[in-house]
Amino acid sequence: MTMKTSLMFLLGLTSLLCCTTHQAALTVSPSRSQFFELDSVSLSCEENNSSAGWTVWRNTTRGTRTQCGKEWGKPAGSTCNISYVLERDSGVYWCWSREGAASSSIQLTVTGGSVILQSPVLPVMEGDDVTLSCLTKTTPSNLPAAFYKDGSLIRTEPKGHMTLHHVTSSDEGLYRCNISGHTESPSSWISVEVRALTTPRALPPPANPLNLVSTVIRCLLVFCPYLISTFLLISLLKKKSQG
Repeated sequence: MTMKTSLMFLLGLTSLLCCTTHQAALTVSPSRSQFFELDSVSLSCEENNSSAGWTVWRNTTRGTRTQCGKEWGKPAGSTCNISYVLERDSGVYWCWSREGAASSSIQLTVTGGSVILQSPVLPVMEGDDVTLSCLTKTTPSNLPAAFYKDGSLIRTEPKGHMTLHHVTSSDEGLYRCNISGHTESPSSWISVEVRALTTPRALPPPANPLNLVSTVIRCLLVFCPYLISTFLLISLLKKKSQG
C-alpha cells in the first residue's frame, strides 16, 4: 500500500468515525412533558455538529410519523416551534439527521383538562433531588395536591409541590397528581439513570528521605567526576590550540 493510498484510507476512516459520532439531544421549552391545549412549545435539537442537519420528527397517537413543517410546527434550523398544541399532538418526539442518526426520544402529552404534572422531561440522575409540581390552567399553582405513583397515593402537599430526595431506581414509575375540585393530571413516566462510577486517581507515594539522600550521593560520585574530567579535558585542548 502506497503512502498516498494509506493517507486516503486514514482520511476516509477519520471521516467515517466523525460522522458516526454526531449526536443530538432533544430539549423542550417550557421544560416539561405535559402541556395544556393551546400552549406554545419549542423543541430544539442540541447538536455537536451543525452540518449534520438535525430536524425534529414525531409519531403521534394517530400513528403518523412526520417531520416538523409537514402539517405541523414551523422549522427554524434545528428547532421546531409549535404555536399552539392540541391533544392530537400528544406523542413521541425525537431528532433525526440527514445521515440517518437519531437522538433519544421523549414523550409529550397534551391534555384538554385543567391540571398537568410538571416533571422532568429527561431521565434524572441517581442521587439527585426531583421536584414535581401540580399545575392548574386558570388558578394559582399553589393549591393542595395529592401525588400518586403507579396508582398509589404517595402524599398530599399543601402547596402543590413534592420533592423526591436522593432518587434511586425504586423511584422510577408513572406519576400523576390531583387537585380537589379539578380534573387529575395525565400520567408521566420518570426514569432514573445510575450515576457512572469514577475510579479515584491514585496519589503518588510520599518521598522517602533515605532514598533522596542516596540519590544525591550517587549523583556526586558518578556525575561530579565526569564533569570535572570533561572540564579538564576541554581546558587542556584549549591550551594546546593556543600554544
